[in-house]
Amino acid sequence: MTSTAPETQRGQDAGDPLGEQPTSWQRRLRRFGHVPRPETPLRDRLDPPYTRPGRQVWSVLAIPPHVADRLVRWSGWGGPLLVTLVAGLLRFWRLDQPNAVIFDETYYAKDAWALVNQGYEGSWPKDVDKLILKDPSSVPIPTDPGYVVHPPVGKWIIGFGEQLFGFTPFGWRFMVAVLGTISVLLLCRIGRRLFRSTFLGCLAGLLLAVDGLHFVMSRTALLDLIVMFFVLAAFGCLVVDRDRSRRRLADALPVDEDGVLRPDARIAETLRLGWRPWRLGAGVMLGLAFATKWNGLYVLAAFGLMTVLWDVGARRTAGAVRPYTAVLRRDLVPAFFSTVPVAIVTYVVSWTGWIVTDKGYYRNWAATEGKGSSWSWLPDWLRSLWHYETQVYDFHVGLTSGHTYESNPWSWLVLGRPVSYFYEEQTGCKESSTGKCAAEVLAIGTPLLWWLACFALAYVVWRWLFRRDWRAGAIACGVAAGWVPWFFYQERTIFLFYAVVFVPFLCLAVTMLLGAIVGPAAGTGARAQLGLTGNDPTGERRRTLGAIAAGVLVLLIIWNFIYFWPLYTGTSIPEDLWRDRMWLDTWV
Repeated sequence: MTSTAPETQRGQDAGDPLGEQPTSWQRRLRRFGHVPRPETPLRDRLDPPYTRPGRQVWSVLAIPPHVADRLVRWSGWGGPLLVTLVAGLLRFWRLDQPNAVIFDETYYAKDAWALVNQGYEGSWPKDVDKLILKDPSSVPIPTDPGYVVHPPVGKWIIGFGEQLFGFTPFGWRFMVAVLGTISVLLLCRIGRRLFRSTFLGCLAGLLLAVDGLHFVMSRTALLDLIVMFFVLAAFGCLVVDRDRSRRRLADALPVDEDGVLRPDARIAETLRLGWRPWRLGAGVMLGLAFATKWNGLYVLAAFGLMTVLWDVGARRTAGAVRPYTAVLRRDLVPAFFSTVPVAIVTYVVSWTGWIVTDKGYYRNWAATEGKGSSWSWLPDWLRSLWHYETQVYDFHVGLTSGHTYESNPWSWLVLGRPVSYFYEEQTGCKESSTGKCAAEVLAIGTPLLWWLACFALAYVVWRWLFRRDWRAGAIACGVAAGWVPWFFYQERTIFLFYAVVFVPFLCLAVTMLLGAIVGPAAGTGARAQLGLTGNDPTGERRRTLGAIAAGVLVLLIIWNFIYFWPLYTGTSIPEDLWRDRMWLDTWV
């Protein structure tokens, strides 16, 4: 088992000078066993190495060294792919059940079918869902335009699955399940790069694979998991961009006569980091998130600020005296144009079907009601689109009608009010004392995972504020970007399942906490970095106890996911067992 050793490494962007001599009080404390925090070499602060499993692991398993080295090389992809396989099997198992149009599938499944067949959403008649389930081929696609309040990308994606497998529950859920499965792979790889540990990366992906909310959303044709996928992909692009730009800085810095990399203010402040395609990729991903649901726009703003601050930290670490000025001169403009305009262009392009068909809702507004405007020099389609967007915004901010399952964002982390997507009661159930069985699909996170995440977030914020750990700051940014904006619309009708956008970052936070519980890997702690290579029974004992504690927590989370499995999949169970799973009164 490997760990990031968060308690023994300096914040990687702190820019501490090398070779600082211990003070007199530190020398006196050494007589009592005090070990000062080691200085991390400059190259390792700019481009940290990946941790490797200790030899003890392979010796216990009786694996020869040459085989162990090969397994380590393969584990970078082999481990994440194995976790993804498990996640995929869980998500695709009986994906067509329940055989019903559940919750808001009644909007997105039908809009997607119209979109991929005629380029714009239609106005569907009421009570058509039963006819679709019975014989979808007998239901004509309405040609009258329908008023929709979300951009089209998510519906295009859902519609692609319908094109492959038909206008059926499996068809409209297929692509969402695909993205839910791939997101597990993305998180494994992102966590591995973030923590420099294959084990911790796979652990983060495993936690996402067994989160109930992510699982339910991966099996339902709604838009929020699609937003989550693009947000996570954008975050991954930015993390890769960060690594590459810092490596470029490290390669440009001078090396002294002892072969030690040294900071250089001139290079750190003037070096141009060149072509950054991963940042452009992030711009496209954020544009696709925004073009699925508008809350992706807040993530664009948060991630844009985050990547600029990463550049500041990189230049400071490399020796820049005025890192903010250097970033303002060298990085800010390229960062802006590779994200914001790219995202906006991506958003506009996503409306191509509505533009070219000339039949969508409000498509001809500029030529009718909007005729004679002072903006008439702009293309009619652009003015019509802008009018449509303003009407949609007014709808969203004015959506205050009550709903049975609405919840305040303050209650999301503790799972105060989950959403029931589907509920069916059967009578004559002999296994139940009440004679009834219940089948439900409940959009709720795995409780033990989310409640542990509350403590993990507190730890992450502490790491960020007091240890200046960029990884903690990145995780906190991901959570804040998906959660905080909803506090500005508390009068609006909002739901717990919106939180799926930041679920991957909760899993990263829990992973970071578990890594701290386990402790530093053998040979990476303070004693090893100071050349104290003798036996350290206290450290080994602490690490063993930490590994046991972390393992127990992970097993409890997996057990909790299995326990709630019937509520995630709509499996019929005796009403007594269903009530046993209603841990809080607000879950009913």
